[in-house]
Amino acid sequence: MANNKLSAFLSLLLVFCSGIVVGGVGLHVYTSKVAPPPRPQEKRSPEEFQKQVVAEMTREVHLDDRQITTLKRIYEETRAAFDEARAQENTKLHAEGQAIHEQQVEKIKAILRADQVPLYDALRQRHEEARKKSQEQRRKGDIKKD
Repeated sequence: MANNKLSAFLSLLLVFCSGIVVGGVGLHVYTSKVAPPPRPQEKRSPEEFQKQVVAEMTREVHLDDRQITTLKRIYEETRAAFDEARAQENTKLHAEGQAIHEQQVEKIKAILRADQVPLYDALRQRHEEARKKSQEQRRKGDIKKD
């Protein structure tokens, strides 16, 4: 009787283990053949992208030298316009953010007692210095921004 129970247990264990093995092999085959992982896209500079697009246009549309020169100029002007628009938007957002921040500071100061305001100003000053130091380190490449 004990021999039958042991035999049944070992048979069940063997079936369970073989299921794990077959599942693992199946998963490996599926992921390597049927659904390969997507390749990460390479970050290209705007110059590399422009060069590739101009080459493709030249090849597919049969551009002549004058058209190639004009096409390059068009891409450069477009990129400059986007850069300018992005800079203007960043400046606008920065100004709006500063105004909102100043409103916050005034609201906080309104709830503080007179003896707390200098302590709050000192705390804000320390935070500002830490923020500037962090920005400098990021510019130097010491800290990567997430």
